[in-house]
Amino acid sequence: MCTVTFIARKRGYALGMNRDEKLTRAQGLPPAERLVEGRRVICPSEPSGGTWIALNETGVTFALINWYSITTRVTGVATSRGEIVAAVSAMDAGSNAAVRLQELPLKRINPFCLIGIFPATQQVVEWRWDLNHLTATKHRWKTQQWISSGFDEPTAQRVRGKTFQRALRQHSASSLDWLRRLLRSHSPQAGPFSTCMHRADAATVSYTEVTVSSRRAAMCYHAGVPCQSSICSSRLLQLRRR
Repeated sequence: MCTVTFIARKRGYALGMNRDEKLTRAQGLPPAERLVEGRRVICPSEPSGGTWIALNETGVTFALINWYSITTRVTGVATSRGEIVAAVSAMDAGSNAAVRLQELPLKRINPFCLIGIFPATQQVVEWRWDLNHLTATKHRWKTQQWISSGFDEPTAQRVRGKTFQRALRQHSASSLDWLRRLLRSHSPQAGPFSTCMHRADAATVSYTEVTVSSRRAAMCYHAGVPCQSSICSSRLLQLRRR
């Protein structure tokens, strides 16, 4: 259960991600810098080491959401989906990421959607795995959103999608303040379908924000429900050419 909002810019981009989880799940760790295959990578993480979003020093971001509309699940012991972003986190191009994904034990990984943002080529690539096929879709370099929900995915996509479309008509659309307000939104009411999600057993448990310009990138992270505080811890990366 997550909402990922991407803001396209002429030079760079911004991205915000609400992570929705069961309240019984262990709290994620704040972003830390790792060296992965010779590249600097910033990402928050599970206590076990997996992650749901990563930014590397070429300005590429990968974000993962579960694909609940596919109800089939792995039989036996499944490999954590938290390993997916960790595996591709240093990649600088969609073609390289695609090769790495094929090297994963996909038959042991439950359905997912992986979003890759590649500013050097202004590419947005969405990979989906349904336990049978890994498909890639290239999207235009434009502001857009992805939504998942283990409660009722079609309804969450419809309700949050309407909130997103209304927000796009605001004069401040695509600013960082607009992005933060959107991901704190309780429209039409606080509950399982609002962008900032609230249920008795689950909620939005963190907000991650990525900003990338022509020279540097930053990841801002807030642990906790976004509507309760806007304070974030930030980490910076100086970008280097591919």
